[in-house]
Amino acid sequence: MLSVERVFPFLAVAVSLLAWHNPQPLMGLTDAIIPLLTIIMFSMGLTLRWQDFRRIWDKPEPIALGVILQFGLMPLIAWILCQIFSLPDDIATGLIIVGACAGGTASNVMAFLARGDVALSVSMTIASTLWGLLLTPWLVAFYARDSIEVDNIGMLLMIAKIVILPIAAGVLINRFLPQVQQSVHQYLPSIATGSILLIIAIIVAANADELSAVSISVVAAVILHNLSGFAAGYGIARWNGHTEVQARTIAIEVGMQNSGLGVALANSFFGPMAAIPGALFSVWQNIAGAVLAGFWKWRTDRAIKQLQQARSKGGCQ
Repeated sequence: MLSVERVFPFLAVAVSLLAWHNPQPLMGLTDAIIPLLTIIMFSMGLTLRWQDFRRIWDKPEPIALGVILQFGLMPLIAWILCQIFSLPDDIATGLIIVGACAGGTASNVMAFLARGDVALSVSMTIASTLWGLLLTPWLVAFYARDSIEVDNIGMLLMIAKIVILPIAAGVLINRFLPQVQQSVHQYLPSIATGSILLIIAIIVAANADELSAVSISVVAAVILHNLSGFAAGYGIARWNGHTEVQARTIAIEVGMQNSGLGVALANSFFGPMAAIPGALFSVWQNIAGAVLAGFWKWRTDRAIKQLQQARSKGGCQ
């Protein structure tokens, strides 16, 4: 049976094309982005326990590497691509914001599909989200300081309101009202996925005219930004001695940004044009992530099948 999560990449493309073709029904809904993002974070919090946070302290090495790559490489790569493609200031700022954001919640779904370490993925998302509370506004200010004035305090407060508070509320409900969590648990992935799709549709609709005129260089910069994150995350993790499963998880976590948060920040502080890279990234990263996850799943399933066949032949001899 097909679920919303399984066909998410195709739905992301579909809603983007529909919103682009007929943006009128979604016009004026940009104020709903932040509440929808809050719902996603709250849904994520409902799936977490205090023990998930303890994992960060019990096994910090892969988590630390993921966070370092997340905030060390992604904003730097974004800045380099802005220079290579000579992107306008507002577009460049939007791409830098995406690079400076924490890992996205969709990475947890992709890690599961890729036969990665889901607990590690969730832990890295939590860690990068917490670090992002301080690092995201600082990194945006650092890389975009020559082109635009950044409201660090305002951005920090917005991240706390959108991310930390709803996640904390979800964890508290999971801890003290488990019956509530159990009653809605099966619906949480669909709620989060539906909210992400609606955010994508609203952003595409609000920027339909700008997206129609977006240059190839902007599209190329967004795609290269995402693919560079995947490649660097996987390659550095393997070079550093991490397992195949850990490397896959780190690659997905580094490459998949919380672009919904990036769009909300860009739209709130810098205007609709700055939100375009985040909107493009939202659609592209889920398509590329799903393809990559599918490839890794196929490789794992094939390896398991070959191992089972080898054992079966060995048992027959």
